[in-house]
Amino acid sequence: MSPRFHAMVERIPGLRLKSRAEGRALFDVVSGFVQSQALLALVELRVLHRLAEGAADLPALAQMTGVPEPRLHILLQAGAALKLLRQARGAWHLTPRGGAFLTVPGLEAMVRHHDVLYRDLADPVAFFRGQTQPELAGFWPYVFGAGGAADPALAARYSRLMADSQALVAADTLRLVSLKGAAHLMDVGGGTGAFLRAVAAEYPALRLTLFDLPAVVAGAAALPNLTVHPGSFRDDPLPKGADWISLIRVLYDHADSTVAALLDAVFAALPAGGHLLVSEPMSGGARPDPATDVYFAVYTLAMQTGRTRSAAEIAALLRTAGFAGIRLLPGPRPYVTSALTAQKPL
Repeated sequence: MSPRFHAMVERIPGLRLKSRAEGRALFDVVSGFVQSQALLALVELRVLHRLAEGAADLPALAQMTGVPEPRLHILLQAGAALKLLRQARGAWHLTPRGGAFLTVPGLEAMVRHHDVLYRDLADPVAFFRGQTQPELAGFWPYVFGAGGAADPALAARYSRLMADSQALVAADTLRLVSLKGAAHLMDVGGGTGAFLRAVAAEYPALRLTLFDLPAVVAGAAALPNLTVHPGSFRDDPLPKGADWISLIRVLYDHADSTVAALLDAVFAALPAGGHLLVSEPMSGGARPDPATDVYFAVYTLAMQTGRTRSAAEIAALLRTAGFAGIRLLPGPRPYVTSALTAQKPL
């Protein structure tokens, strides 16, 4: 906190490098909201999509986007600073990071609906005091129960975003957890079956059950060995018969009381010795994570029903439900997912 100390640090080479790195990181925190809005503009104007087809100069991009050249140049410079695109020989090109943005499943869909969260955070003090009515809570009304997803169009929007982003989650989950020896897996809250499609590709002999709201599972694609069971885990008992049950990005959508009731239902549906798999982004707990403890924690707060929990908090809920043999499996990309497995005692 001392200006004299800061001045002294600037005169010492090793400390000066650290101080300036901290300064850059601090400014990233300060300017982060502008970066996200610049990204949204690049997405909505389809600049990255156009450059994926080939390099283009400023006049061509201005004609395509309808943005005056001087203003578009500022946006392109911002995109270059974010390393999404670059300028070379008078033309703009897509970078590897920009290409990854377009090809990583779910990223574009996530950015496209961020305008809702951004409006919810327009007055962050009132938001954190609980004095606002977040718009995002209406974007995901399915979390309020079966009636919340009665609108087919709304259910389709939810299902598309979940399916788009589920591929990465499924890939990381199946790297963390082996289902060898399993006979029957039921995915509860599994949407249109994106996770089960990944499971079927890796374990083609495994029997599968998809359990989710009727309006959601109506869009499920047929899979070998798949049974679709429409229902609401908030209102209906879970079908029995599976020796593994998965909850993929389900718990953080819901309050502790709903999660506790769901885990009780899972425990009742599993046979003795059956297994539960939980996979979702988790809080860093005592070591806060910038992705999960900033982005996901605020997002779930805006939803009004969910909460981003640490692995320790989820494990405590599992033990309360009666589960044992709880194993934490940290994901290689915590912002995608981490996993926990647990067993119903014999």
